Amino acid sequence: MSRRFSELSNLASDRNERPLLPNRNSVGDDVYEALLTQLITLKIAPGERIAVDALVRELGVSQTPIRAALIRLETEGLVARKHNAGFSAAPIPSGDRFRDLYEFRLLMEPAAAALATERMTTPQRAELADVGHAMEACLKDESAASYGRFAVLDARFHEIIAEGCGNEIIAEALGRLYTHMHLFRLRHHETVTEGAVMEHARILKAIAAGEANAASAAMREHIALSRDRMEPFYRARK
Repeated sequence: MSRRFSELSNLASDRNERPLLPNRNSVGDDVYEALLTQLITLKIAPGERIAVDALVRELGVSQTPIRAALIRLETEGLVARKHNAGFSAAPIPSGDRFRDLYEFRLLMEPAAAALATERMTTPQRAELADVGHAMEACLKDESAASYGRFAVLDARFHEIIAEGCGNEIIAEALGRLYTHMHLFRLRHHETVTEGAVMEHARILKAIAAGEANAASAAMREHIALSRDRMEPFYRARK
């Protein structure tokens, strides 16, 4: 999953002016990241049909990597596919799904943070710090593409901690929470990113200091505050 932590700065901020993808090692990853950003930032709106032929023209690649990326996004809950209807952007999860997600996160992620404080490898600690710094850098860019990058980095931040906890069952369970990224489709606002950056900094500080209880408490606070930031927008959708 570390391939998500890559540069997305060349993605278009306007849906109608998307550039060809930059030359990198994996066209498949480039296409995935481009579509993921467009979905998170609502450049592709919930429920909107995704035309593969149009993406071929816009991204300058063949249908093969586009279809592969769409299938990958389907497994993550961001894209839906119907027989004889093709692909479309998934709807925003329901309010019940939102509440269930946060209940689960509050149960699992504080414990994972405490375990990760004691068990993370040196490379994992270094990557976690790098992701935290990259999220801070996103605050300086108010473009829609930057918000997409922030969502990808946020997911990676939590993923590193889950991987670093040393418990495969916990890591696998949290790894299936790709719907975490749906939350960023609710609200594109600086309070979302600024709050997350400050809260992540407290988690990082506790982990770096080797304080498992403090890391657990910081993670619990972060998840609770994230829930409180987003819940009004779920209520507004009803």
